[in-house]
Amino acid sequence: MAKYVEDRTTIDLFENEKRPGRPKTNPLPRELQLKVNKRNQLKRDKAKGLKRIEFKVSAHLYDVLSEEADKQKMSRSALIETILLDRYTTFKD
Repeated sequence: MAKYVEDRTTIDLFENEKRPGRPKTNPLPRELQLKVNKRNQLKRDKAKGLKRIEFKVSAHLYDVLSEEADKQKMSRSALIETILLDRYTTFKD
């Protein structure tokens, strides 16, 4: 029996063939990888002394914050922290 590249019905003939694409680098399924990565991120944040705050804002304010953060070459989170710190220091004075 001849082996044709287009012939995928006889898969045993192609089992040793390298398939194109990105090699699998992590043995865990994607869902479990995400959980592990999130757990590690939380551990890193805790070690840095960071706490999580979550709140909702209007789409307009979100866009304004995003634009301002881009202008200052920082993350939205860092921008909000800077604004809050500035505001906090004015309360203390």
